[in-house]
Amino acid sequence: MTSVSQFQVDFTRFLDPQGEALAPLPDFAQDPAVLLPLYRAMHLTRIFDSKAIALQRTGKLGTFASALGQEAVGVGVASAMAGEDVLVPSYRDHGAQFLRGVKMEEVLLYWGGDESGSNYAGPRSDFPVCVPIATQVCHAAGAAYAFKLREEARVAVCFLGDGATSKGDFYEGLNFAAAWQAPMVVIINNNQWAISVPRERQTAARTLAQKAIAAGIEGVQVDGNDIVAVRHAAQQALDKARDGGGPAVIEAISYRLGDHTTADDATRYRDAEAVEKQWAFEPILRLRNYLLRLEAWDAKREEQLVKECTEAVNAAVEAYLATPPPPVTAMFDQLFATLPPAMQAQLDTALRFENKQGGGHG
Repeated sequence: MTSVSQFQVDFTRFLDPQGEALAPLPDFAQDPAVLLPLYRAMHLTRIFDSKAIALQRTGKLGTFASALGQEAVGVGVASAMAGEDVLVPSYRDHGAQFLRGVKMEEVLLYWGGDESGSNYAGPRSDFPVCVPIATQVCHAAGAAYAFKLREEARVAVCFLGDGATSKGDFYEGLNFAAAWQAPMVVIINNNQWAISVPRERQTAARTLAQKAIAAGIEGVQVDGNDIVAVRHAAQQALDKARDGGGPAVIEAISYRLGDHTTADDATRYRDAEAVEKQWAFEPILRLRNYLLRLEAWDAKREEQLVKECTEAVNAAVEAYLATPPPPVTAMFDQLFATLPPAMQAQLDTALRFENKQGGGHG
């Protein structure tokens, strides 16, 4: 018997949970001026999460998906992206969206049921949030192929969760991108839970990164709680894709410290003690420990940062709550430039009931 091919999946971690360097760090990680904005972005994401959950609990927001404990994945990847790249997010990637220029009040509008929240004032080419599982991989592959046809030095960056790697859209999108060597980077946020299904029950694959190999794509793993490792891997994949090297898959190992969404109760299927142990590995604490070692941070600056982020979030909430509720026709206005004839009857029905509908953002 002859072996015709062999593969391996490499794992990268630069900082341990105590913020101690385990290997020589990339140049950017030795510069506090680069790391401090990432630290702020993770804090802002976490404070926004807490406020959004409070809004949902008081009836002022719809179902919301928190990124608690996974902030380094979105922030790390987005910080490596170029402005002309395109973000194709899932429903837990607002940390990346904020760094790309999406406003917090726009994200709140979206989760409040107002589709105008997806009409970003900032990154006009970035895709709206994708709630269906894994379909965004095909969207990203199509965008990446368009970049190649136009000979544009741009990359489509697609986020998804571990559960999405079990869907056919995931494999189809990877196969398409690989066959055409399209500039696409797929980020798997492996937070260990697809709603109530643990990672070990989803798939027999030892890693999720290795699922890229069948498509002919390089797959790597990183410690998703180490923002240095996340950004470093993302930068390498983005540079390669931009230079014509084809797509890449990065599996970021994280942990979902909160519920799947505000419609979920994770205490029904997770052991509280096991979740509590995961707090020792969370990404904000890890980067804080490293910054303290560099003598680039202290308690006073921490207090000021929390104050600034809280004020920014509160201002966004005020802007969201002050936005007039959209008319019932908005659900049609935000979908098509010209309404298809087949949907006219639906619009007519909506208009008949418009005056009977409640609404608003709280």
